[in-house]
Amino acid sequence: MMKYETFKSRTHFDKNELLAFAYGRLIEDAPEELKARLPVPPMLMLDRVVEVSGNKNRGRIVAERDVNIDDWFFHCHFQGDPVQPGCLGLDGVWQLLGFYCNWRGGLGSGRALGCGEVEFFGQIRPHDGLVRYEVDIKRYAELASSGSSLVVGDARLLVDDEEIYTVKGARVGLFRGIDYPDYPLESPNARGGRMAE
Repeated sequence: MMKYETFKSRTHFDKNELLAFAYGRLIEDAPEELKARLPVPPMLMLDRVVEVSGNKNRGRIVAERDVNIDDWFFHCHFQGDPVQPGCLGLDGVWQLLGFYCNWRGGLGSGRALGCGEVEFFGQIRPHDGLVRYEVDIKRYAELASSGSSLVVGDARLLVDDEEIYTVKGARVGLFRGIDYPDYPLESPNARGGRMAE
């Protein structure tokens, strides 16, 4: 575990730290409204954050994931032609953007808000070695009126140093009061649908 101020000053995070964050156990003095989490495996698409930096409303976050021949998606996507679904690479970008919001001090629960453009011109296969995410933060903002925060970034995904995807205008927000910690019990946040503006 680490202190909240230490978390916000770190420039890298290893796999155990990302897992601890996903389970809500990394920060020992976390603010009450720090509700965002990374997904836990098998949905966690990151093994380490190798670089994170911010300056005013811009920044950068770089992460890696080791490809394993027995990754869960290779068993079902597709039989006889295993390939990582492109949407999981995009989800990895959204995971990083949400983590970046937390690292910058944003509070609330993270939600992907979309992206402007995605291009796939390569693939990730079982015998590849390393996926690298490079995300340039174009805008980070904390909205004083709602306590929410928003991040927008452009990303490149590389497999074994070869660029295979680009993502433009990926967006993630952190919102207060939308978490559902009492799952599977029915409570006020038990149902989805359109979020308030």
